[in-house]
Amino acid sequence: QVQVVESGGGLVQSGNSLRLSCAASGFTSDYYAIGWFRQAPGKERERVSCISISDGSTFYADSVKGRFTVSRDSAKNVVYLQMNSLKPEDTAIYYCAADKNYGLGCPADFASWGQGTQVTVSS
Repeated sequence: QVQVVESGGGLVQSGNSLRLSCAASGFTSDYYAIGWFRQAPGKERERVSCISISDGSTFYADSVKGRFTVSRDSAKNVVYLQMNSLKPEDTAIYYCAADKNYGLGCPADFASWGQGTQVTVSS
């Protein structure tokens, strides 16, 4: 059974940085992807970033390009989302999700989700 646990949220001032972690377990191969999503109050869930574990290919939403970086530590089965130059509009609950991708980039949907971690950026 796949389990996903994210951590690292908190309160930061605008312009500062924060790193989120996502630990995924239960996969029997590296043919899976980890996606980062966020949802702010009153807004729809937004796909922020994604990484394919097998080949390291990544995706970023336009709203975070150049500020956020997703990376993986395969030895630890952990994926990180480094968030720099944070803005108040980045405030949201951030979710990590995982699913098989058969080595084909980021899937359209993810089957396994973490509980979410709050990121609050003050101005």
